[in-house]
Amino acid sequence: MRLTKFGHACVRIESGSRAVVVDPGSFTEPEAVDGATAVLVTDEHADHFHLDHLRAADAPVFTISAVAEQIAADAPDVADRVTVVAPGQSFDAGHPVSAVGRWHKLIHEEGPRFANSGYLVDVDGLTVYHPGDAFALPAREVDVLLLPVSGPWLRLGEAIDFARAVGAPRNVAIHELISSEIGLGITDARLRDFLGARDQDYVRTSSGSDVPL
Repeated sequence: MRLTKFGHACVRIESGSRAVVVDPGSFTEPEAVDGATAVLVTDEHADHFHLDHLRAADAPVFTISAVAEQIAADAPDVADRVTVVAPGQSFDAGHPVSAVGRWHKLIHEEGPRFANSGYLVDVDGLTVYHPGDAFALPAREVDVLLLPVSGPWLRLGEAIDFARAVGAPRNVAIHELISSEIGLGITDARLRDFLGARDQDYVRTSSGSDVPL
């Protein structure tokens, strides 16, 4: 398996001739979707999906109903490639995938509530978990957690507790672009300290770089 981190929330998971791309959003480089065989989208916000990327991928798109409705309204040329998935549903995106969770993490109790689905992707004997903008716990063991480390809805202590609860031996930073490098340096240090104490590895890579597995 080859796992490549792209801008902000996007990752590309490759094995053989299959390439599953999760959350190619507005901060993601176009090459992330080159040759993609399936695209997964976690939520309706622009940092998680961009219509130009979906058009360029020319691949099946698996996502929640809120995103599917936006695509149908704004890009009917893409809509016929969209499959709506429900919380807890398992499906085939070239690799076995399971949807996890229902809601985006709240920014504030008085704000709107958005839907969100994380995805467990099983590839070459490993399970990779992309939670989207939420801390929903999966019902089974995870080998690689794609860990959100920054966002208006996120507090570092919650990210630490979430990563510890998931218990993945490998944790890879995502959702980092709204923080400065100084702030991310502090975040990296704390995550390495707290997760390392439980023999959990943590890494943050530059966009376009493969994650060592």
